[in-house]
Amino acid sequence: MSTLFNMSHNATLLFWTLVTIVFLVVLISKYKWNPFVTLLISALLLGLLTGMQPLDVVSSITSGLGGTLGTIAIVIALGTMLGKMMAESGGAEKIATTLVDRFGETKVHWAMMVVGFIVGIPVFFEVGVILLIPIVFTVAKKTKMSLLQIGIPILAGLSTVHGLVPPHPAPMIAIDAYDADLGRTILYSLLIGFPTAIIAGPLFGRFIGKRIVLEPPAELAEQFAVKGSRKLPGFGITLFTILLPVLLMLIGSIADILDPEATHSFTLFCEFIGHEIMALLIAVVFSFFSLGFSRGFTKHEISKFTSECLAPIATIVLIIGAGGAFKQVLINSGVGGAIAELATGAHINVILFAWFVAALIRVATGSATVAMTTAAGIVAPVLALSPGVNVELVVLATGAGSIVLSHVNDAGFWMVKEFFNMTVPQTLKSWTVMETILSVVGLALILLVNAFF
Repeated sequence: MSTLFNMSHNATLLFWTLVTIVFLVVLISKYKWNPFVTLLISALLLGLLTGMQPLDVVSSITSGLGGTLGTIAIVIALGTMLGKMMAESGGAEKIATTLVDRFGETKVHWAMMVVGFIVGIPVFFEVGVILLIPIVFTVAKKTKMSLLQIGIPILAGLSTVHGLVPPHPAPMIAIDAYDADLGRTILYSLLIGFPTAIIAGPLFGRFIGKRIVLEPPAELAEQFAVKGSRKLPGFGITLFTILLPVLLMLIGSIADILDPEATHSFTLFCEFIGHEIMALLIAVVFSFFSLGFSRGFTKHEISKFTSECLAPIATIVLIIGAGGAFKQVLINSGVGGAIAELATGAHINVILFAWFVAALIRVATGSATVAMTTAAGIVAPVLALSPGVNVELVVLATGAGSIVLSHVNDAGFWMVKEFFNMTVPQTLKSWTVMETILSVVGLALILLVNAFF
């Protein structure tokens, strides 16, 4: 009798969850409501529909929002500052031009993928696109190659890092929700991310570039044309500055693997500097000197750069926080447990489940951030009841699902369309297909790695 009651209760919880998610999707995709407001309303609605006390719902929302943003908000702010210093100093341009010179014009599309991958580490996808579009136009003009053959590899590199590689917010959300190891996630993300970006970038870019011939918008081409001959920072110091937080995090993880009990003070020191907040803080302060004062910027200019870059990230920080609130209501209402029981009882592969949930929300809402935060709340309880699963690969599967099938409800879709001067059908054939290749190939490689580890 109690089993039947439990099944009925779980079914009711899942029904109201489905209603709430449909409500969330419709308001964002059809009526264009602000995702932050919609996520908060959805969290409140889910809590009340599942029988939670009103004040308990409010408490869950505030604790979930605060708990999620505790680390992520700092990571986003510091990462944005690092990206701003790279942009203002000309570091992104230096990396691009150096790699193009080293690879040569015939292999420039491979260089572009590497540029996107490297530059994408400290910046958001949209910021990376804005930073690198001038380089795409310049290289395409210089080499007489198709705009898409140059641009698709850069977009693939940026998007791969955005969805898979810490310390980007998307994978960091899942790392926190699943209690995954940061260093192992970075290693797996690089192992899986590079071949994924190669297939979706240079290989697909060469294919589609021959079939869709584009000219850059005249106004943008003029605006982004190189004016003057400003001196750029050195390639080595720029690359070191960008990769410094990743190197510090890897050092912390390696020290933890070699000395898991932290019996030596040196291990504690390595874990301290390898924490994502400390690693990014060290890198940002270092960038003030390596890309700031050494380039002739004054203290007032550096202060201005690091202040003005924070305003544009307010929206994404709030969306992530609201996603955390929704996740907490899922857990406190008992929905998470009901989903976990259903998934474990059906013996669902957790990696496939994580990818599918994130992909479904991504296609419906158009937001990788909403997909990642919502999916993390749904998948985490399932993961807790699935011993022996490679948690780090579940993080990557969630990230891969969150970038699938970008279409007309995604702001990134329209940004790419306008910058590359494409029609909607051309954008679907190039950008949307590229994102889907990234997601599906990423999932295939994750499953392959999971078979051996």
